[in-house]
Amino acid sequence: MTDSAQPQALARRSAAALDAAVAAGRELGLTVTDAEVLHDLFSVVVHLAPAPVVARVPVVLPAYATPDVLARRQQAELDVTRWLAGRGVPVIAPSPLVPARPVRRDGFSMTFWQYAEEDRGKEPDYAANAESVPALHAALRDCPVPLSFLSAAEPEFVEDSLGRLGDRPDLIAPADLDRARREWRELEPLVRSRAAFEQRFPGIEVQPVHGDAPAANIFHGVAGDLYSDFELVTLGPVEWDLAGLGPELAAAYDRGAERQGLRPLDADVLRFTDAIGMLRVIACLDLVPQLPVLHDYLQPALERWRAG
Repeated sequence: MTDSAQPQALARRSAAALDAAVAAGRELGLTVTDAEVLHDLFSVVVHLAPAPVVARVPVVLPAYATPDVLARRQQAELDVTRWLAGRGVPVIAPSPLVPARPVRRDGFSMTFWQYAEEDRGKEPDYAANAESVPALHAALRDCPVPLSFLSAAEPEFVEDSLGRLGDRPDLIAPADLDRARREWRELEPLVRSRAAFEQRFPGIEVQPVHGDAPAANIFHGVAGDLYSDFELVTLGPVEWDLAGLGPELAAAYDRGAERQGLRPLDADVLRFTDAIGMLRVIACLDLVPQLPVLHDYLQPALERWRAG
């Protein structure tokens, strides 16, 4: 996909992902006659109706996410959510109708999930969502699935993108890119090394965390709210899951943490995770050629960063 990506090209990509999901579902023994796209942004999400199964097909990916890397990440998500569901945690769980593993088809790698009907009339309450996240963290503490330290920060993606964006002054001004590169050089060692992180932040425990703002990834189902989208599940400080969400949601998290008997957020660690989260936002400019609408989504965060 290039800068000249037109709606027709994006529609062809979505149609190809839909076709691949339907074909893969049928090969797995599902009856699929009325497939419907539920969501189409970074992934094409397909209800394989009438089967109560949803396929999620990533279509916008950084260069480092080779098929093998993506499959390992998807398997970790399947394993963690299956473990949580088995302990009664409200999550969108892998479908029991197919093997809990990623499936490759027609150049895509996809996963299959239980279908849950969305309550489209319910407005998100992000403060309430953030207040519920400590309960998720408490459940995740004992999760035995092997995970890498701060893989959700995607250091390969940040490194590669900050390099490539030097040729894209239309996407980021040179002065902004220079600042981002300076910040990354300072913070990168703490992202890549658990030992360096623990030396910088003594006493801060690392545990399995959601990886991608769980307060913004709660699915409002007709039968109740469900945690969803554990695609970046990782080992890290709990602050990672609040990165970039602001003081109001951080305060809501602390209220929930007090009820769970967990520690409040550490201000220094939160500044670190906020800074890394912002660098990931800047790195996402490199994905604009694959998903042009992303440019406008990222601008408010970039403007706050410039003003900070």
